Amino acid sequence: MMQQTIAMQQTIAQPSDVAPVRRVDLDWVRIGAFGLLILYHVGMFYVSWNWHIKSAQPVTMLEPLMLALNPWRLALLFLVSGVATRFLLRKTAVGTLLRSRSSRLLIPLVFGMLVIVPPQAWIQIVEALGYPDGFVEFYLKYYFAFGTQFCPKPCIILPTWNHLWFVAYLWVYTMALGLVVLLIPGVVGAIERWLAPLLSGMLLLIVPSLLFGIFRLTLLPHFPSTHALFGDWYNHALFAGVFLLGFLLAHADSFWDAVERQRWIALILAIACYALWLSLRSLRDGGMPIRLGIGFAYGFYQWLVIVMVLGLARRWLNRDSATRRYLTDAIFPYYIVHQTAIIVIAHALRGSGISAGVEAAIVIGGTAATCVATYEIVRRLSWLRPLFGLKSEAPGLAMPMRASGQAAN
Repeated sequence: MMQQTIAMQQTIAQPSDVAPVRRVDLDWVRIGAFGLLILYHVGMFYVSWNWHIKSAQPVTMLEPLMLALNPWRLALLFLVSGVATRFLLRKTAVGTLLRSRSSRLLIPLVFGMLVIVPPQAWIQIVEALGYPDGFVEFYLKYYFAFGTQFCPKPCIILPTWNHLWFVAYLWVYTMALGLVVLLIPGVVGAIERWLAPLLSGMLLLIVPSLLFGIFRLTLLPHFPSTHALFGDWYNHALFAGVFLLGFLLAHADSFWDAVERQRWIALILAIACYALWLSLRSLRDGGMPIRLGIGFAYGFYQWLVIVMVLGLARRWLNRDSATRRYLTDAIFPYYIVHQTAIIVIAHALRGSGISAGVEAAIVIGGTAATCVATYEIVRRLSWLRPLFGLKSEAPGLAMPMRASGQAAN
């Protein structure tokens, strides 16, 4: 009886509005993932794979590094976005959350498609087909065609969202998940209670990896990546899956403890899987066993790197700083403008005769300067802030991601 009384007194003594512990590590993961995305798109200008425009001086030695980044960088972003959504839902009603997310995602998406992205499409047509007219004529005559243009090559669909497809997909996943939570209020907690113990041991490294491999083997051959929303079923299985996983396990301490505990095992296994994947994909024809090996090696590598990154971040990136607070707010506007900056700067340098190294330095430096300048202007003007996914109130630093509170998206 005495112990029960003491316990009740301790519970009452805890204020209900105590500030929750911040998940600074996930803020850093989000910042780092978007930063890698920007560098990755610079790399796409130089490698042999298809992209909007290409450098006259390809740098194929970048391709192994690009291959190492490509399997997991976007899945990691969707997972962190799922965690952030759950943190927000802990503090905000579902309807309020859906309205807030709609304004902070759809407004930048529409603005980006109308203003930020069109120069990319114009430059692509100029470089691919030698289109002779200026941007204004292209914009007025072709950009709002609502169909394919300039076929058969490059045959682009206009208007387009290009790199902003991530925003559209994130909005769709958030709305779908919010609808489920509204219709079946107890389903999240029930699944979490079953899933958290399952993914708190060695199965953490195995089960999601197997699913990733199955998605790649069964869906990708029939539904190649398009980022067009409709029919993009491999990407939906992967990205919606990790978004949901992050949402369900956001508050599961046992899961996050396991992620941190197994970070080094995940790193070692990821290196082995990457080496195996590179070896198998170099074989021209090995039949079904080789195809299975390629698919599962890729799937295991995808998930193991995500576990490694999350585990290292939880262990080492858990201290706050002014830099973190600044970049948490800035990184989404950076993302919105970065690809247009890359393409415009790279196009301006065409025919300059400079080396690939100097060209890349100018593209990277110019893109970084454009991102910083854009954010510094936008954050100070309340009417511009919603167009770049920022809250419309007076300029200030974003709220940090919290374990039971608000998270910047």
